[in-house]
Amino acid sequence: MTTPIFYGPIGRAVRAVAPFAETDPLGIYVAALAMWSAAIGGTVTVGSRGNARPVLLWSALVGKSSRGKGTARWAAEHVVGEALGRFLETHTTSALSSGASLVNHLWKQQEATEETERGRDVRALVLEEEWSEVLKRAKRDASYTTKLRLAWDGATLRNTTKDEAQEVKNPALVLHAHITPSDWATYVALSDAAGGSYNRVLPFLLGAVPMLDDDDAPLPPVDGDALSDAYAWATARPRQITLAPEARPLWRTVRRYARILSETLPEDEAVFIERTAEHTLRTAACLAASECSETITKDMLNAAFTLVRRSVQDAVRIVRKAAARKVGRQPRTLMDKVRARIEMHGGRATSSQVLPYVGATAEQVKSLPGIVVTTERLGNGGRPAVFFSFTDTQDQRPPAEPTPARPAAPGPAPQATRAPQPALRLVTPVPKTPRARPARPQPARPENPFLAVL
Repeated sequence: MTTPIFYGPIGRAVRAVAPFAETDPLGIYVAALAMWSAAIGGTVTVGSRGNARPVLLWSALVGKSSRGKGTARWAAEHVVGEALGRFLETHTTSALSSGASLVNHLWKQQEATEETERGRDVRALVLEEEWSEVLKRAKRDASYTTKLRLAWDGATLRNTTKDEAQEVKNPALVLHAHITPSDWATYVALSDAAGGSYNRVLPFLLGAVPMLDDDDAPLPPVDGDALSDAYAWATARPRQITLAPEARPLWRTVRRYARILSETLPEDEAVFIERTAEHTLRTAACLAASECSETITKDMLNAAFTLVRRSVQDAVRIVRKAAARKVGRQPRTLMDKVRARIEMHGGRATSSQVLPYVGATAEQVKSLPGIVVTTERLGNGGRPAVFFSFTDTQDQRPPAEPTPARPAAPGPAPQATRAPQPALRLVTPVPKTPRARPARPQPARPENPFLAVL
């Protein structure tokens, strides 16, 4: 498993507070980078091959409820909060579960800041600590995933359903989410991932949570002067960050790595890691901005690559676990349910013993291949009973015999109506003795025909 390099002033601050927080340090580092990218996303871009893209980093912390996802967020705010001024307080939101609500939030913020001294501001940090609830509601809105893709790309967002048309150009929205592995398997649909909605999110599996002797101890103060200076530098004017010549050989390696992965992994895994190279470049640009640099050095790119490689490994693990869970929970088919009910009743069951338990009509059961349907009138004077059986179980039991209306008087066993049955033979039990010989095997006798109507 790749160990990410905690780089720059953010990495140093994370290493300083990690021993005092009951969470995986990786979660603190990832959350802090997401907050940092949202804060500088309005002015900083990264250029490659003549194309400038935003430096927005979207991430998801994946782990059980006891893995410290919330603690990671709290510690990350401690790491970058002072350096970012009031950004986290004024630009953080949540519960945007439709494409219209996402655009509407950014448009309102754009309108509110249009006439301010610093001008138009469309930065937003969406912190979803219950991402599964958002994904559950978002399934009812087909535009949600489309708007997510456009926002990550920094493309223009539009709402056409409002009375007044809403348009937001160059949005700077960052999503940081928390989710459990089981909810990931339930709500992160492969169809949306194939369309590119979720390979824009870097997932990270959180490791074991350390147990501290004093869990009430506050986090130690961090030296935020370097990051504060970098924030002022990054937001003073538009800046485009590019690769330094020394970093280009490693960049070619990153791109080959991403291409080989996409071509060799199964499709349901590859769709989650198709933007590996782009994630690496954006992460490296964020690290460069944290050091007031407009060029990405080899060390910055390497540190970014270690983080994204870890996310790639975690994404594959998450998808494979989700696939295994879905296979284990595959619902039984109607054929399986009907066969189980029939076998429960000895290979032949009435409609009342089958239909209420399989959730199907009589016509649906009758249409199953191999089903044999017989109708017989029992001796109770009621309606004829419908029996279900399978062709491969017809010879396992003799057909049911009519039941007399009242108990029959003692005497010879009644004769079967369809085929003569051999008379029952009384066998006197042989007393057991310590050295008794094993009883000679008796030929198999036909089963009591009256058991079928009990």
